[in-house]
Amino acid sequence: MSRPKPAEERLGDSPQSGAAMDACGALLVRIQHHDEQAFEALYRQHGSILLATILRLVRNRSLAEEVLQEVFFEVWTRADSFRPDAGSGRAWLTTMCRRRAIDRVRSVQAQQDRDFTEGVKQVHEVEPDIQTEALNHVESIRLNTALRQLPAEQATAIAMAYYQDLSHSQIATALDIPLGTIKSRIRDGMKRLRAQLEVNDAR
Repeated sequence: MSRPKPAEERLGDSPQSGAAMDACGALLVRIQHHDEQAFEALYRQHGSILLATILRLVRNRSLAEEVLQEVFFEVWTRADSFRPDAGSGRAWLTTMCRRRAIDRVRSVQAQQDRDFTEGVKQVHEVEPDIQTEALNHVESIRLNTALRQLPAEQATAIAMAYYQDLSHSQIATALDIPLGTIKSRIRDGMKRLRAQLEVNDAR
C-alpha cells in the first residue's frame, strides 16, 4: 500500500500552486486578473519594504517615493510578465525596484551632467559679452574725452560720421559745407584724436 504524498509535494508541480505557497506571488497572480483588492493588499504588505530597497539606491526619499509609484504602476499594467514558476513574487518586485531605481539614478546623473555642461557653456558665452561691453564702455569714455579736446568743427564732423553713421556727403549736406572741407576736417580731426588717445595711454 503506497503512502500518500505530503501536501507540499502534491502542490509543487503546478505554477499556480507555487504562487499559492508564495503570498506575494499569489497576490500578483490575482492582479493579473485585475483584482484591485489584491493590488491594495500588495501595496500595504510590501510597499514599505520596497521603498527601503529603492531608497538605498537613490538616496533621496521623495525620489524613492516617485520610483515606488512607477513600480506599482508597472505592477498593475504588466503583472502578466510575472511567472510563478520563475521565482517568488518578492524577488520579482525587488528586481523591478532595483532596475527602476538604477534607471532613475542614471537619469538624474545624466540631467546633472547636462545642466553642468550647459552652465559652463553659458558662462563662456556670457563672460566675453560682459568683458566686451565693459571694454566698449571704457573706450567710449576715452573717445568722448578726446573728442572734447578737438576743435568743435572737427569733433562735430567725426561724431556725425561715427556715432550717426553718416557718409561724408550726408554730413556736408547736413552742415551745408563743401564735401572737401568735411573730408579735411575728419582727416585732420582723426589725426589729432589718435595723437590725443596715445598721450592718454602713455600717462
